[in-house]
Amino acid sequence: MDKKNKLGRVAQEVAECQKCPLYKKATQAVPGAGNPDAEVMFIGEGPGYHEDQQGLPFVGAAGKLLDKALDSIKLKREEVFIGNIVKHRPPGNRDPLPAEIKACTPFLARQIEIINPKIIATLGRFAMNYFLPSAKISQVHGQARYITWQEKRLVLLPLYHPAAALRRGQVMEDFLKDFKKITMVLDKIKNKDVEEELEEVKEEKNKKEQLRLIC
Repeated sequence: MDKKNKLGRVAQEVAECQKCPLYKKATQAVPGAGNPDAEVMFIGEGPGYHEDQQGLPFVGAAGKLLDKALDSIKLKREEVFIGNIVKHRPPGNRDPLPAEIKACTPFLARQIEIINPKIIATLGRFAMNYFLPSAKISQVHGQARYITWQEKRLVLLPLYHPAAALRRGQVMEDFLKDFKKITMVLDKIKNKDVEEELEEVKEEKNKKEQLRLIC
């Protein structure tokens, strides 16, 4: 089975999922969308109103900013994969609860395994904390690093959530600046000269440990 069909199977399972109460008030599931062979995978928090209506990730105001940021590095939405920590909209756009995250993230883990992206760019603290539970986004945004996650080595780039960028001018400035690092990191990975610049981090390491920037 190819990647597209594997992702389709995950999406179908998401649509049928009743492992947590979120499905009860959601219009539909939002499993994620994009290129099965994406080099960059974006992970947000969860669907909002517009995503819940359309069944697609990041299609509201935050999605428009994400598209603008992608355009700034000459990438199109069709070239990347965009998903979320939870796949149904939390009521009133509230924060997802730990039990909801626990129920939903196995789907995300399978998507990561199937796509095997070169970079995972997390959008906001909930997505970042899934991989780095003790990190603070104000301290680590824009810092690409290796992590070991579920016995898999990943390159993680924490970014502010586009919705947060729309609310605060300084966050917007940081978001757009950090976003441009995606192509820089990709180039280094492809040129295989990133190993000396990235410090590998285990999830259990002390939260005070600081990581070197790639660029």
